[in-house]
Amino acid sequence: MIGYSGVVSGLGLITDFLNTVDERSFSRRGTVHTGGERLTSPGALADWLAEHGLADRTDPVGRADLAAAVALRTALRRSLTGDDDGAAALAEHPLALLPDGSGGLQLAARSGRPWLDAIVETVAVAAARGDWGRVKLCAAPDCRWAFHDTSRSGRGRWCDMNVCGNRHKTRAYRRRHQRAS
Repeated sequence: MIGYSGVVSGLGLITDFLNTVDERSFSRRGTVHTGGERLTSPGALADWLAEHGLADRTDPVGRADLAAAVALRTALRRSLTGDDDGAAALAEHPLALLPDGSGGLQLAARSGRPWLDAIVETVAVAAARGDWGRVKLCAAPDCRWAFHDTSRSGRGRWCDMNVCGNRHKTRAYRRRHQRAS
């Protein structure tokens, strides 16, 4: 149920989860950035969950848990790109309204994995509040880093304007000037 006492909450938790896969493959100042997969084993998942206050390092995490986490992450990333394939995977995470004990209601996921439920509930609350539209993947094809768009208009495209935005604008400038000459 929502309210899990995690270290990272809200959109920060969502973007951190989405960025457990790093698709970046660009060069910057002579250094090649090569991405990778952070969730490579049940132990790596357990470490990530503990770092984010979603579970203790002693909580058992198995291969099925790892598969469930990667499937949810993939579905969420696909939903950010408008890929319809993500909808089927998200349907595997139904939510229920439950009394919260004080006369109110709360959203609750029931996967049997409290840490997975916390992530699904956080996404659901963000979607209900309209904040999900502020979670984006960088528009640079050699980046695709998930970020929280804090621009006033909500039309941010780059995870970092000084890196990805600048590279895009520099490439566009060079293309225009090559065509002109």
